[in-house]
Amino acid sequence: MKKPEELSHQLTEMYKETKEGKLHWSLQVQTTEHNEASEKPVEVEDGVSWTIDECYASYVCKYRGQDFCMITYELIKTAGNRVQTTNLLFMPPMGIRAFHLQTLLPYTIPVSNVLANQIHNLWELLLQQYKADHTSVNLDVLRGTLTIED
Repeated sequence: MKKPEELSHQLTEMYKETKEGKLHWSLQVQTTEHNEASEKPVEVEDGVSWTIDECYASYVCKYRGQDFCMITYELIKTAGNRVQTTNLLFMPPMGIRAFHLQTLLPYTIPVSNVLANQIHNLWELLLQQYKADHTSVNLDVLRGTLTIED
């Protein structure tokens, strides 16, 4: 399992190489954020009703001759203008690409603010590159469904 510091260093290098056009990425996103409000679960905590969304993003590329796979997960709770998020990061083997928390949990990497910022910067760079030239980034966005189990 990769240590957060190792991943942080690797992401710094990958960001540079991506910016230089040396890395080509495949992104797959599954999100509930654009689903109808009536389809989203609502959770009541201390009298506040929170609408719940989730978003998975899979980042895949070939980096220095080896397969790289990183999956991020964000649980988003919204109540009016208030937003709470929980972020998780997974480094599963290439054979495990499911957007399912129970499957991914054994591959969890602790997320620091620095690491979260690096992932966000990579995300923004990849979206910019996708908008400019679809050949360097393959993007697939899927509609997600979320069911909260008691």
